[in-house]
Amino acid sequence: MAAIDDLISQIQDAELRDRIQKEVNKLSKQKKFGLVFEEHLPECTPLYDMPIKRGCTVMLRDSKEDKSVYIVAKLEGENAICIKRDSQEEPVTFAVTEIVRVAEFGEPIYPYLKPLDAVCNAPDSDLWHTLIEADNYHALQLLEYLYVGKVDCIYIDPPYNTGAKDWKYNNDYVDGSDVYRHSKWLSMMQKRLILAKKLLNPTDSFLIITIDEKEYLHLGCLLEELFPEADIQMVTNYINPHGSYRKNLFSRADEYIFFVRFGNAAIAYTDEDMIHPSESSEKRDVWARLLRGGTTGYRTHAPNLFYPVFFDRETGEYRGVGESVPNGVTKEEVPIPEGCFAMFPVSSTGVDRTWGVSPDTFLDKIEKGYIKFGPYKVGSEYRAIYHLQSGTIKAIETGEMETYGKNSEGTLIVGDLKKSVAPFTMWVKSTHDARANGSMLLTKIFPEIRFSYPKSLYAVHDTLKFVVANKKDALIIDFFAGSGTTLHAVNLLNAEDGGRRRCIMVTNNEVSTDEAESLRKKGIMPGDDAWNNLGIARYVTWPRTVCTIEGRTITGEKLKGAYLGSDIPMEVGFKSNVAFFQLGFLDKTAVSLGMQFKEMLPTLWMKTGSIGKCPTLENSAIPPMLILPDNKFAVLINENAFSVFEEELAQHPEIQSVFLATDYDVNYRAMAKNLNVEHTYQLYRDYLDHFRLNRGRN
Repeated sequence: MAAIDDLISQIQDAELRDRIQKEVNKLSKQKKFGLVFEEHLPECTPLYDMPIKRGCTVMLRDSKEDKSVYIVAKLEGENAICIKRDSQEEPVTFAVTEIVRVAEFGEPIYPYLKPLDAVCNAPDSDLWHTLIEADNYHALQLLEYLYVGKVDCIYIDPPYNTGAKDWKYNNDYVDGSDVYRHSKWLSMMQKRLILAKKLLNPTDSFLIITIDEKEYLHLGCLLEELFPEADIQMVTNYINPHGSYRKNLFSRADEYIFFVRFGNAAIAYTDEDMIHPSESSEKRDVWARLLRGGTTGYRTHAPNLFYPVFFDRETGEYRGVGESVPNGVTKEEVPIPEGCFAMFPVSSTGVDRTWGVSPDTFLDKIEKGYIKFGPYKVGSEYRAIYHLQSGTIKAIETGEMETYGKNSEGTLIVGDLKKSVAPFTMWVKSTHDARANGSMLLTKIFPEIRFSYPKSLYAVHDTLKFVVANKKDALIIDFFAGSGTTLHAVNLLNAEDGGRRRCIMVTNNEVSTDEAESLRKKGIMPGDDAWNNLGIARYVTWPRTVCTIEGRTITGEKLKGAYLGSDIPMEVGFKSNVAFFQLGFLDKTAVSLGMQFKEMLPTLWMKTGSIGKCPTLENSAIPPMLILPDNKFAVLINENAFSVFEEELAQHPEIQSVFLATDYDVNYRAMAKNLNVEHTYQLYRDYLDHFRLNRGRN
């Protein structure tokens, strides 16, 4: 460029010199090498719940041939007179039922979250995950409003662009005959990754993307271009011991995982190098049975070691210990707390024996995590009890044995290695078999599987563990959620180490091509309830989420087996809560007038951290204020009630996020100044300005 600039400077004609310099400057800003592709607009999103109005943008509701965008010029009864955009063709008439409103790239949208369902299996926990049914581009726009710079990890498994009908662009499947399929795929990914970058914590986070050989080269170049400040590594993961046949080529047995590291983020080293069997899997079992054996283990020898341990009759959770029972007092005479059963040190033959420690020592050990309980089956009134003995405890206290936190019951997770190892970039683990621990795992939940190529639960579990093992409060997002493996893996991680990691999943609600054809023959169209109920979000992702949390199949039977690498029975489920929403779109005028506060409430809940169960307004009347201590946020809806609002808020110091509805900046600043809270937001200006100003800039 220096040589070109020198030559330009020698041009005598000043006007010509300036014009050439401007054109050269434009060229210098374009891509000179590396990835070059057509930057297509993202696909249009159908807005089935939005009314058809004059001037709105529409497409045919279901057409294989005509994918054109139309503008509604006039409504005449049940018909709409439409003009094809950017065309001189004559207007055409469609029945209103034949068309659907669409949102296009660059068009300002005002999203909201419509509650569909929820599962609450941990009523005492204020931690809630979220599943959003939506086109992920618009969902990412909403998440940018909610969590810019706050996300610890984004994990995505996008369509691999295999040439089969595995993804849509502009509401039509992209197949192998489309000469622009690689370009369209890159454009689709670029728009979403730009938004994803805004969500990630720039000083400490990871972006993780799985891919195969069809697009890994293109994706690698795109990542280098979009994230020049990050460190990028690619891992090869062995996922198919049977191989995937390629005619005249090698059989495919692996896929790739890109790790994009930002700021000071670091991989959490463990005792696994991801190729060789873990040494910890061959170590001796450090947990000893608490029930004493031998000739000295009878109750008569040490009556102070004969006492009950109480467990919840329904859940099997530990509830406490009783006092030592003197000789001569029967077990039946010992009072048992309501709703509990008692475990006494009794042999399999019914002989009274003793526990290995006194009640006081038991309480001390359980506080330190040195007591462990076996699986519980409802109705059995039995849980095996284990403890760490003095030699193991000494090894832990001197650092000879490593620990990795505690599980959900407060039990210490112990290992054998004196130091951790750095994992290799080649992963060879039998648990990562996508068929055995992906497809076959889903068959335990569903009588008939309707999802192709789900990830191995343990492959996702291990991938996430490397980046959030030391972040027990991490926020994790997956905007290509598919069957819901990511949330399943997050729940398993939390159960193993007592973490409170929160997961947000986004998936569309597409049906398969075969199902779509069958539904059309029955007169069922996209947007109809019968169509929606067979979509992936409602038919696969949400049922899997509910069933794995509740430990059952979709027919209500208990799940069988235990999670590999842990002693957690699948039938126990997870102490977890999840809210299920559908992304919709609001009218900005109605929002600005405060007419859609009820619809916006879930968005405010998510913006303040999704704490506690999502609040709802049962009545159509909107109160002047909402004080929500369980959710740790409050809303002033009528600014004339500010003085009462201020007094009420002072009674709840746990509330540190407040929304103030006012059209006037001066009033907002004055009210915010008087509140002793960490975060304040101006409704509805904060929301409307975000989506108005950000339109098209991504």
